[in-house]
Amino acid sequence: MNRQQVIESVVEHQLKDEKDMPYFSVGDTLNVHVRIIEGTKERIQVYQGVLISMNSRGINRTITVRRIVANEGVERVFPVHSPRIAQIEVVRRGDVRRSKLYYLRDRVGKSRRLRDQRRGLKHATVSTEPAKSSSAAKKNAAEATGE
Repeated sequence: MNRQQVIESVVEHQLKDEKDMPYFSVGDTLNVHVRIIEGTKERIQVYQGVLISMNSRGINRTITVRRIVANEGVERVFPVHSPRIAQIEVVRRGDVRRSKLYYLRDRVGKSRRLRDQRRGLKHATVSTEPAKSSSAAKKNAAEATGE
């Protein structure tokens, strides 16, 4: 085995499964569950904030999450594949046109908010079936429930 194959085999065991990780992108509001060890005790602390940047790929992938605490901006950089990260949840999706949201550092108040992303809602409401009348829909619903 050469050096590169050894490195790849070690890294492969440390990567988290893609099934365990939700899809998230820049602009999303995330809950990052961080394991904190204090002495012999371990607890999980949730850090909620806006994802302002994603860097690198593979084992070195990091995300920067920004939140406001006591009117001060606090940013934390999390290695995504770290064993200290218990879970990442997407709270809401933001609609942005940039890959790095560093401009949010200068924003105050309502201008700090991002638009909500409404992916696929138009397509979900349009169906391929012909439209049924409301009385036919009620009749079908009654038959399905057994009334």
